[in-house]
Amino acid sequence: MSTNASLQDRKNKVFAVGQGNLAPVYVERAKNAEMWDVEGNRYIDFAAGIAVLNTGHCHPKVIDAVKSQVENLTHTCITVTPYEPAVELAEKLVEIAPISGDKKAIFVTTGAEAVENCVKIARAHTGRPGIIAFNGGFHGRTNMTMALTGKVVPYKAQFGPFPAGVYHAPYPNELHGVSIEDSLKALKMLFTCDIEASQVAAIIIEPVQGEGGFYQAPAAFLQELRKICDEHGIMLIADEIQNGFGRTGKMFAIEHADVEPDLMTMAKGIAGGFPLSAVVGKAAVMDSSPAGGLGGTYAGSPVACAAALAVLDVIKEENLVARAAAIGEQMNQRLNALKEEHSQIIGNVRNAGAMVAMELIQNGDIDQPNPELTKALVAAAPKHGLILLSCGIRANVIRFLPALTMSDEVLNEGLDILAKMIAEHA
Repeated sequence: MSTNASLQDRKNKVFAVGQGNLAPVYVERAKNAEMWDVEGNRYIDFAAGIAVLNTGHCHPKVIDAVKSQVENLTHTCITVTPYEPAVELAEKLVEIAPISGDKKAIFVTTGAEAVENCVKIARAHTGRPGIIAFNGGFHGRTNMTMALTGKVVPYKAQFGPFPAGVYHAPYPNELHGVSIEDSLKALKMLFTCDIEASQVAAIIIEPVQGEGGFYQAPAAFLQELRKICDEHGIMLIADEIQNGFGRTGKMFAIEHADVEPDLMTMAKGIAGGFPLSAVVGKAAVMDSSPAGGLGGTYAGSPVACAAALAVLDVIKEENLVARAAAIGEQMNQRLNALKEEHSQIIGNVRNAGAMVAMELIQNGDIDQPNPELTKALVAAAPKHGLILLSCGIRANVIRFLPALTMSDEVLNEGLDILAKMIAEHA
């Protein structure tokens, strides 16, 4: 029988170092918010496949939809001979996208592909080359999306040079001394010193930064961005890859600011673990690209589309958008209680729905990050039956992405384990 150790040894011999794994835990089966490895050990999953499994592992409705689709059709290539599940899914996505007027969609396979296609569409529509992104943002690991990503290690180190025409501005972060005014001033300075506004095709932003540390852009900032884009004919792209499909207590995080983007990316939680991503935007913008200019061999897999249709049904039927808000509030209360107890090492707790973060510090000083403790907790968690993730440009944030279907019982059990771990490391 395989063991975690034997499988890790086998993996190390055949996988490149660059595609490592957080924990030597080889999962054999999973259900909702729990996983069991090949040795029979149980884990509470606070990662959800990095926000992919908003509807939990192996939701029965998703699995049934996939089984039914697999029996009929697995692949033809959507740009050769398409199929009804893709059409139906596109109809539903343009309906729920927080953009007014006529909208259209395309399907691709990964989040990075969705971002790259947004860039292509924005450039085609505006005839301009420039793209502005933000410090701390994460948009993918392809060459273009690495250029957009605002964090060097481990995503950009050793991989340059990157495409030209990409510029970065500071993301507003009051906790670390970057005000809305600071960010807007820096953005306007870009227009003065680096690229004129008339040459900028798009500004891309995560309404809540994922890898950057779960910092939420203030509504006032996003509203000002919208005004700037309108003034200069710039496309506003909302990168909702980690934020979307109910995760933040709205279907999409940009809705918290009552701001409409021109284009938006969708992935991760879209299809319950099956590879799928989408771009949705204003119809006039989306139609700027020539026929054949967008797509991909596996784009809009019929199996993934069937899964995504089931995911949308589950989100509605089980009221998971509201559940995300409830989970976030519950976690916020529990983690803030831990913060009061361990104020020297927990500097901040924040959440946007069920996108929850705990920032670890030294000596009670928010300006003294504690990446060592963060790394130690993430590494130790599987030994206690818990799966955790870290993030942040200072590598000192524990991020929580529980399935929105997680029960209160399992959620509290996981938080109890975390509390014991923090007490041991305090």
